[in-house]
Amino acid sequence: MPKSEKTVPQNDSKEKESTSHVSEKAEQSQEDKSCCSPESRAQGCSVPDLTDEVSKLSIAHEIVVNQDFYMEEKVLPPDSAESEFMEKMYNAFWDHLREQLSSTPPDFTYALDLLEKVKGILLSLLLPRQNRLKNEIEEALDMDLLKQEAEHGALDVPHLSSYILNLMTLLCAPIRDEEVQKLENITDPVHLLKGIFHVLGLMKMDMVNYTIRSLRPYLQEHSIQYERAKFQELLNKQPNLLDYTTKWLTKAATDLTTPLPSSSDTSSFSSIDCSPSDSEANSIESPSPTMVVYQGYLNLLVWDPENEEFPETLLMDRIRLREMESRFNQLAIVASVLLVARSFCGRVLFSSSKFVDKLKCVTKALTEEFNSKPEEAMLSVSEQVSQEIQQGLKDMGLTALSSDNIASLKGQLRNIAKKDNCVRTIIDQRIRLFLKCSLIRGMHESLLDFPGGLIFIEGELAELGWKFVNLMHHNKEVFAPYYAEILKNVI
Repeated sequence: MPKSEKTVPQNDSKEKESTSHVSEKAEQSQEDKSCCSPESRAQGCSVPDLTDEVSKLSIAHEIVVNQDFYMEEKVLPPDSAESEFMEKMYNAFWDHLREQLSSTPPDFTYALDLLEKVKGILLSLLLPRQNRLKNEIEEALDMDLLKQEAEHGALDVPHLSSYILNLMTLLCAPIRDEEVQKLENITDPVHLLKGIFHVLGLMKMDMVNYTIRSLRPYLQEHSIQYERAKFQELLNKQPNLLDYTTKWLTKAATDLTTPLPSSSDTSSFSSIDCSPSDSEANSIESPSPTMVVYQGYLNLLVWDPENEEFPETLLMDRIRLREMESRFNQLAIVASVLLVARSFCGRVLFSSSKFVDKLKCVTKALTEEFNSKPEEAMLSVSEQVSQEIQQGLKDMGLTALSSDNIASLKGQLRNIAKKDNCVRTIIDQRIRLFLKCSLIRGMHESLLDFPGGLIFIEGELAELGWKFVNLMHHNKEVFAPYYAEILKNVI
């Protein structure tokens, strides 16, 4: 089939990754919305419990809240027992195929099975209206006819392979053209079939991901109503479904009316400006339903899974929030280290973005095991950071730190491992305050009034803030009626 039949958009480089029939997929998604929309699929759903429903909703929810979501082939760890077993089975299959094709007369049993699977994959890549091409494939890969040819030793594997490659050239995305062309140069039939299956797998994944991109606007438009409706179905069957959500919001309301413990004892860090700005102080409003919900969202970043049950309305985002919590904690440690380090070596050294970035990389690398071994992690950080500072001062022709200052620097860095460490507590509160302001005022305005002491992690914190705010605003839109009803009795 001629390559010229493939249509490739020229106005957008990203669209060049779609196949000719994949580029038509958007039209199909418009025509077939009645059969592929979440609402229509939900009609036949049986919902025995919350876990099942969360599982069914998770992919659609993921597509909506994660703009980077895509499907990819599962790759086993290279040194795992499962990987070694699969590799042996994989090689044994292809070795046996080679033995069959090399025997006299050739045995086409495995080859026919593979051709039937290839046929199924090719048909799955077609649009419903591509009837002519479908009929052509059915005729060219008529399995009954191919079995008869095999029985008489007349099965022309090279000819069939060439036909399949022509189809793949027509149907694949432009990004796969080079891989298909490489297959055309393979003469060994076993290696060729292996290559065909590999590239067909990539083509299937391309189709799935293009479909995800095509459906995202539709899902975003209808996801709030859909998620709320499905949750209401569950609530009708399980009236106590909001028990943990009620506890979560009750705790949030209590937190807003309970004064925070004082963290003003900064005598050991007299050179560090830790006082909140007026705009930060004014962002804390008196308790209201909205503020209680926002406080609840912030509490999710310091969740204690051993003593607290996760709110039902956020179960689908539990893993995502755990990842955000981990990122939150890492940024707090990094910012604390940089703040302490700057208090010892001054602003001149920290005016070098290259030096600051190096300290950040060192701290991140050495604190990967912080949760399980905080003291050991900060001991390593104290040694390495002090060395980097001394070297940095030397490179800039500045006076090196005295032995007393180095000892004090290392001691204060090691103290960051303690949960009640002054600097770490203040940084933690400021990050939470930034996220709270972002929920209330929006990210754009909050970034214009960035809290002091966090400037060295501004980029990383902004990235976390956007993800957190977008996720929580989506949750609030979906579950606002339930939160409002609960808070009538809480506030």
